[in-house]
Amino acid sequence: MNQTLFGNSLQRLFQLRHDVRGMRPYDLGLIMIALSLLSMGLVVVTSASMPVAARLFDNPFHFAIRHVIYIVLALTAALITLQVPMRWWRMTNAYLLLLALVLLVAVLLVGRNVNGSTRWLALGPITIQAAEPAKLFFFVYLAGYLVRRYEEVTENLKGFIKPLAVLFVLAFLLLMQPDLGTVVVMFATTIGLLFLAGAKLWQFFGLLISGLSAVVALIMFEEYRIKRITAFLDPWADPFGSGYQLTQSLMAYGRGDILGQGLGNSLQKLEYLPEAHTDFIMAILAEELGFAGVCALLSLLLMMVLKALRLGNLALRQGRPFEGYLAYAIGIWFSFQTAVNVGASAGILPTKGLTLPLVSYGGSSLILMAIAVALLIRTDFELRMDGVQAISDRSKEARHE
Repeated sequence: MNQTLFGNSLQRLFQLRHDVRGMRPYDLGLIMIALSLLSMGLVVVTSASMPVAARLFDNPFHFAIRHVIYIVLALTAALITLQVPMRWWRMTNAYLLLLALVLLVAVLLVGRNVNGSTRWLALGPITIQAAEPAKLFFFVYLAGYLVRRYEEVTENLKGFIKPLAVLFVLAFLLLMQPDLGTVVVMFATTIGLLFLAGAKLWQFFGLLISGLSAVVALIMFEEYRIKRITAFLDPWADPFGSGYQLTQSLMAYGRGDILGQGLGNSLQKLEYLPEAHTDFIMAILAEELGFAGVCALLSLLLMMVLKALRLGNLALRQGRPFEGYLAYAIGIWFSFQTAVNVGASAGILPTKGLTLPLVSYGGSSLILMAIAVALLIRTDFELRMDGVQAISDRSKEARHE
């Protein structure tokens, strides 16, 4: 009998050690998805930007070279983020929110105006779009708030209103730029996260109705927003005026068909479609790679979002609520911003000027999205290390039996 017990203990110990050695300390699938999106973005941005770059800078690869630099900076920022434990983000979330407020105020005071919008801070050769770090820092703060005030959020109105007051302040500063698109993304992510955290349904629907009413009011008070809505509802009514950008985008989708015209063979990128390499990158991808290319890109983004939501669920089950809520927020953020970008270029939603995550041209967006993905990878790493620790503890118990 003793021999049987000893043999079972050895077998359990061997299995536990095998499990520890066979466990990869990171999510390879998530890394490959992110790198695939960056690669597809580089290829399509290069193709879409060549005509305008040749005209403006006499170098067809001007934007492509800058995009490569942005990708290198994004990967560097992601590698640095991977070295920072999630505990640091949890402990400093209030300070990060304060930094977001400082950036948004600074951009209003000393920011650079481009096309009537004051959204960029120029720090020497570096230009920062303040709204991008503001989004991430607010989501980090919101995750920390839900951990600290979970009972208040789920049990009374006061705890539910507090994060909305912070969102209101950020939204006011963003609308001064103006940047309604970022406000809509932050509002949608906040609603989704509060709902997943367990807020009461009447609070959720009250917030949803109030938010939609506020967005409608903001649209009605600005003439250029009303023109965008009018162009969205019937772009062909004024195809060479307010509906020009959307009609050109729809032509790109139509020409793409199933398999596309071939990489580099887009006609709309020949300066027919404005902002082809930024807000309307999906239209060029659809024209050159067709419905198949669009499905491939959206599938990658869907897999990333599902991984983020699954990671959030796993973190909550393992007793890491901050990491869980932050992973949920990143997943909702990516999914909603993708939906708005693709919807705007396809004529399903009004134009909002939001980038396609990890794909569109733009340094601030690319770097912050890469940091967000790095936070997911770091969260997954720490959860796996918790599992390794649990296995090690069980192996110690097995030795003592």
